[in-house]
Amino acid sequence: MNSIIKEKLDNISTNSGVYIMKDENGTVIYVGKAKNLKNRVSQYFNNSHKLAKVQAMVEHVCDFEYYLTPSEQDAFALENNLIKKYQPFYNILLKDSKTFAYIKVNLKDDFPYFEVTRKIKNDGSKYFGPYITGVSAKDVLNLLNMAFPVRKCRQKFGKNVKRACLNYSIGLCKAPCMGYVSKEEYNKIVHNAMDFLRGNDQEVEQIVTEKMNNFASVENFEKALEMRDNLRIIKKLKDKVVSNIPKDVSYDAFAYITDDEFGAVCVLTIRSGKILGVQDYSIMDASISPVESLQDFIVAYYSNKSLPDEILTNINLNNDDFVDFLNVQYGTKTQVSCPKISTKANIIKMAEQNAQEHLYKRVREDKLKFRRTVGALINLKNTLELKAIPKRMECYDISHISGTNKVASMVVFINGEASKKLYRKFKIKSVEGSDDFASLKETLERRLNELKKGEDDSFSNKPDLIIIDGGKGQLSSTYEVLKETGFSDINIISLAKQFEEIYVVGNKAPIILKRSSDELKLLQRIRDEAHRFAITFHRSIRNSSQFHDPLDEINGIGLKKRIALYTEFKTLENIKNASVDELCLIKGINRELAEKIQKHLKGATNE
Repeated sequence: MNSIIKEKLDNISTNSGVYIMKDENGTVIYVGKAKNLKNRVSQYFNNSHKLAKVQAMVEHVCDFEYYLTPSEQDAFALENNLIKKYQPFYNILLKDSKTFAYIKVNLKDDFPYFEVTRKIKNDGSKYFGPYITGVSAKDVLNLLNMAFPVRKCRQKFGKNVKRACLNYSIGLCKAPCMGYVSKEEYNKIVHNAMDFLRGNDQEVEQIVTEKMNNFASVENFEKALEMRDNLRIIKKLKDKVVSNIPKDVSYDAFAYITDDEFGAVCVLTIRSGKILGVQDYSIMDASISPVESLQDFIVAYYSNKSLPDEILTNINLNNDDFVDFLNVQYGTKTQVSCPKISTKANIIKMAEQNAQEHLYKRVREDKLKFRRTVGALINLKNTLELKAIPKRMECYDISHISGTNKVASMVVFINGEASKKLYRKFKIKSVEGSDDFASLKETLERRLNELKKGEDDSFSNKPDLIIIDGGKGQLSSTYEVLKETGFSDINIISLAKQFEEIYVVGNKAPIILKRSSDELKLLQRIRDEAHRFAITFHRSIRNSSQFHDPLDEINGIGLKKRIALYTEFKTLENIKNASVDELCLIKGINRELAEKIQKHLKGATNE
């Protein structure tokens, strides 16, 4: 514990609030909340035994700040906003989690229609779902539209509607656009359709069965088969029914299991008495208690989903402020409970068993992935004495053949994994011949100039570590570029391929990592990826240039003379470097034509 932290701990308030932990560069790495700030923050820095995940975070904390809040509910809201703002390394973040499909109906419309959506809005509409596995929202909507004559179009009604559409003619719509149905009669149809979405599927099953039989009786077997497929969808919905659960309520069940280093959460989604989905998540955060971990997960989970009538948990959250925060945040009246008996308890037990299974099977893979990515980054930071954990690494490589078609690649790894959408490639413009040093310098200059502009997504973020394929010479020449462009604070290293030696600025002797170490393997992966990307780009350039030969542009050079030149000199580069006297030795080429060849080829190269 440093002196700054010790002094702040002595003076920190005992009120409720939010605290943020920072590393040595001032980067926010964790955001937490507390009913009593002094007690909670002190727990991180006292000598008591800590969970491995907490200890891993504390080792990187060099400072912290805190904000007082009037209540714990306000602390939930502020913590949520700060996590979204800073996206800290040690907080649960589900920003890439999939958004699930819902069926939406806006009852404020005079004649509502049903549609599939993935965005939940507080607009007064009714949302049914989410539809996660087994049955798609699109299939359910098709069933609804086939069984209930509600409108399928989204157009606004007015004087421009001259006649009813085909759906009216085949009995799939009551044509409210033409005034063929009253609002009261139409709303009855809408409410029947909503009953179907709530789980009352007997009427729809009966309608589909009758249609299938009618189509079969008139030998319209294609339509009969379509109705049979609809019956299978209804059967799938029935198979998901959980006994003793009312059809008019919805539950989400959360079960959290941890081994003190990693955690697993299983989410069971139950709507209208049916299990619509089972999802397993692997998580790692720096919360001191399982209660906080589960609370933070639930907040992150509902960032793009609607809340059910009741949230069931395997841990007693026992926090009215948390429930109030959820309901205020999402405009709902959701209850949170930790059932010990009854059907709800059985649901939680099912979720807990799934979470346990996920933790001890799937999390092994996540631990290996963590070791190869984030763990390797932490080791790199310590071993190479970097200024910060290199969350964003960039590696550069040059590719050419004898100085022709020179290209460079920029490969980006985020948190130890390739981020291919951020890759960029360069055509070398200012370098003649096969000068890799100069090509690297040009590439880095152009990349850093783009960083100053901040226009391109790939270039607008500053790298934490730049890796150059090469030795001490490549490192020193590229470091000069960092200094000249005002970015000497960026960490830069070179990796020499033969003995995998790592050169860092200011050290004459290379650093040798164990061949089996995860950090060396990470550097090798990004180096090899940069090499692959550069070669692929160079090959595409070379292939495209094979269809164009500069010799074809010279008057006086026909097929025979071109064949003679390549027979003698083998490559275009050798022809370009040949003297006038050497060119004159080729049959049919005089001095005037030789001078023209030389001038044209060297001029084309300098363009």
